[in-house]
Order: sequence, then C-alpha cells, then structure tokens
Amino acid sequence: MPPRSVPTARQVRLGTELRRMREGAGLSIQETADRLGINRTHITNLELARFGVSEERVRALAAIYACPDSAYVEALAAMTRERKGGWWEEYRGHIATGGLDLAELEYYASSLRVLEIMHMPGLLQTEEYARAVLGYTVPQWSDTDLRRRLSHRMKRRDILDRDDPPQCTFVIHEAALRMRFGPARVLRAQLDNLLESAERKSVTVRVLTFEAGGFHVPGLSVTYALGAVPQLDTAQFDTAHGPVFLDARSQLMNYRAVLDRTEELALPEKESRDLIRKTVQQM
Repeated sequence: MPPRSVPTARQVRLGTELRRMREGAGLSIQETADRLGINRTHITNLELARFGVSEERVRALAAIYACPDSAYVEALAAMTRERKGGWWEEYRGHIATGGLDLAELEYYASSLRVLEIMHMPGLLQTEEYARAVLGYTVPQWSDTDLRRRLSHRMKRRDILDRDDPPQCTFVIHEAALRMRFGPARVLRAQLDNLLESAERKSVTVRVLTFEAGGFHVPGLSVTYALGAVPQLDTAQFDTAHGPVFLDARSQLMNYRAVLDRTEELALPEKESRDLIRKTVQQM
C-alpha cells in the first residue's frame, strides 16, 4: 500500500492497537518482523499508520501475538476495510484536523456519552446557536472560515438521522441552559430544539442542576465514544487549543467514572425536560 501523507485519527488508532497487541505479547518489533519474514521498518510503519494494513495482515499479527480476544481482533480487522474517507475529508485543509477527527469519532461510535457545561452539545445545536458559539473564537475567523466551520458542525448532526444512529446520552449542565450566545430568541429556539431532540429514541437528554453541587472535571466538555469493543473506546475533551483525544486504558476508566458520577447526579429524563421547559418560560 502507498504511504499516507496524513493518517486520520482512526488509522492512527489502529496502528496503536497493533503496537499494544505486540507489547502485550512481549515481542519486539524485530522478533515480529522475523516471524513474518519482513523488514522491521515495515512493522514500525504499520504501527505508526504511515502505511495501510490489510485484514489478512491484522489476523496474521494477532496469530503471532496469540491474542485470545476474538471480538477485539474482528473489530481491528473491520477497521482495515474502511478504505473510503468520510464526508469530513472535504474539509481537510480548511479546518483544523481536530475537528475532522471528532467527526470521524462520532461517525464510527456505537454510542456516545456527552457532558457539556457551558453550551449545548455540538450534535444538538441549531444553526443560529452554533454560529453564535463559533463567533466567540479568538482570534475571530473570516466569514469564509466561519461558514466552513458552521457547515462542518451542521453535517456532524447527520449521524442522528441515520437508520442506525448511535445511542447518545447528553448530560447538560443547567448553566448551559441559561448561557446566552446571541439574542434571547436564539437560545429559546435552541432550547426548543433540545426538547425536540430529546424525543428521539436514540437520544437521552439529562440536566445537571446547580443544586447537584460540584463534580469532577468541572468546566470540561467531554465526549466518550464507545467503540465496537471496549478496548476501542475513546475519550475526547475540549481545550482552548482544540480537542484532545485519549485512549489509554487508565484514562478511559477515569472518564467512564466521571460520566457515571455526573449521570448519577443528573435529573431523570422527564424532570430534565420539565426544567428545560421552565427555563424557556422564564426567558
């Protein structure tokens, strides 16, 4: 396969998992290369996602590493069949790669757990609300760049309209229900859209109230994407310099615990919808 100029986050993840599988077997790169009868550089390039890897190669490596988890191996093999880039590739070179990686993560997730503190989740934002949120970026984007990012954000929502949408749980802090981005009418329309979205079978919306008190990682927006198997889960959170993606086993365990705790503190679905309606009425 030809070398890649810029591997996607998902391609990098596949290479990372191949490395983890090898290290779990206690084999060096040279030992693996010797067993396959290839140059050690080829193994390095596969693990760094510089080159694509075939399904047959993944299975051969899994056999060499004596990996006992067949579901995990099948999930990795399935990742090699994703030859065609997703819709987000049309934005490559125009928006930061972190935004492309987030769209790819959401697209392939089997389910999503999202915690938002200061604004509505990107997947549930109306166009006017998203435009207002994006308008607060420092430094400000040009009109052309803003239109591209807005278009990208709106297309991310399409996963909710698929025949097989991921099951999504959104925990939204009460602060986000009241924080205004743009005129009051924009927030009102956004809250109405939030209520409509909560009617989807694949969407759960729960509110974390002020009365719930403190919790871990306040101020962070967290997206936890479940993969085909638990080993392929990914945690993502926002920073001032862009999204950060985590997939180390201990990191995933910690973020699952954080989300478990916030879901324990959040209002049930019906009470959450009631609070959202009350917030609209108070505007």
